[in-house]
Amino acid sequence: MSRKFFGTDGIRGRVGVEPMTAPTVLKLGWAAGKVLASQGTREVLIGKDTRISGYLFESALEAGLSSAGISSRLLGPLPTPAVAYLTRTFRAAAGIVISASHNPYYDNGIKFFSADGEKLPDGIEADIEEMMAQPLETVDSADLGRALRINDAQGRYIEFCKSTFPSGMRLDGMRVVVDAANGAAYDVAQRVLRELGAIVIAVGADPDGLNINKDCGSTAPDNLRAHVLLERADVGVALDGDADRLIMVDHRGEIVDGDELLFVLTLARKEAGELQGGVVGTLMSNLGLEHALKQMGVPFARAKVGDRHVLEMLKQKGWMLGGESSGHLICRDRTTTGDGLVAALQILAHMVDSGQKLADIKSGMTRYPQVLVNVPLAEKIDIGDNQQIKVAVTEAEKALGDAGRVLLRPSGTEPVVRVMVEGRVATDVEKICNRVASAVGDAVGL
Repeated sequence: MSRKFFGTDGIRGRVGVEPMTAPTVLKLGWAAGKVLASQGTREVLIGKDTRISGYLFESALEAGLSSAGISSRLLGPLPTPAVAYLTRTFRAAAGIVISASHNPYYDNGIKFFSADGEKLPDGIEADIEEMMAQPLETVDSADLGRALRINDAQGRYIEFCKSTFPSGMRLDGMRVVVDAANGAAYDVAQRVLRELGAIVIAVGADPDGLNINKDCGSTAPDNLRAHVLLERADVGVALDGDADRLIMVDHRGEIVDGDELLFVLTLARKEAGELQGGVVGTLMSNLGLEHALKQMGVPFARAKVGDRHVLEMLKQKGWMLGGESSGHLICRDRTTTGDGLVAALQILAHMVDSGQKLADIKSGMTRYPQVLVNVPLAEKIDIGDNQQIKVAVTEAEKALGDAGRVLLRPSGTEPVVRVMVEGRVATDVEKICNRVASAVGDAVGL
């Protein structure tokens, strides 16, 4: 069926504009409650990040769920992956996260997790969509859901994160800068690392409801880079607003993106004899990652862009490691969803175990120069059947040889075609990308 509310990662938009209004979110809570109640469920968890509109939507969801006869356990500000974990441990029917991830404070969104801590199945989302079209009817007063605030949610998640770190290992003496993006992990991230012995310098840890992701966190890593150099730290860790993304900075101040971190995770698992199968990236994953894994004898597969698609492919193949360049990293041997803090702990553990700096470990992968150009579309066309575009792509691939690739990807959210070219030499890549983009522009009549 056609989706009016749910996108690839829940519901998201500007606060006060449909669907992110109090009446619609209340109705969403009721609709989700009705669907869950039909399966015999009576309880869900609700977590949120630090943006000011979280208060509004938390109350609206709670009211909607209660009117459907579903009780809520309120977790307060907590990372998205923490809600996924606690949904499993509380044996709840579902977990709901109020967050717009890396977006500015004036956006917000609603994400759902199933009872097993994974993204809600498409079928359940479709049922909720269908229920949204029905009139809201409140259950009898005796059957209304209740609300209970869970005061030890942070502590439970902290202990879980520490459990993913090798037993007996510590971070004593390691200077770590943590940028929590003034988001959901502003407290737990630094507490986890301090309890493991690290010397923590916390930045982006003073949320006021309006400063989430503002010039900090994984989407603005220059903030972390500056603090790592200033503090002469061993490493820097940057999370996004809901802490499901991770970007790091090495002691030299070099930014380490999701592709390089995925390489380090793979290397760590392989050296420990724990690598199960191969690795899943996306269509946008750097070619340098693919080549580095090939040299290690590790299979690599590309999923569509989006952590949901990465997770789906991992499950299909029975593999454990996957991720995106943006820092969505999934360690299925440790948890059920992308978790920036858990991924960081795996990297730090390998640094301790190997006795190496992050800069030295990541040197086993060479990032290829990558150029991306967005070509506006006057109207939607099938670029795959356009002869002019085919010729341009063929010529570009011939010029790049085995050391490069060309990717044309229509945007799912904008009227543009994304033209991406990778290769060994930056100047060549830029010229080739511009030629292909020009050919695409000519073909679409712009």
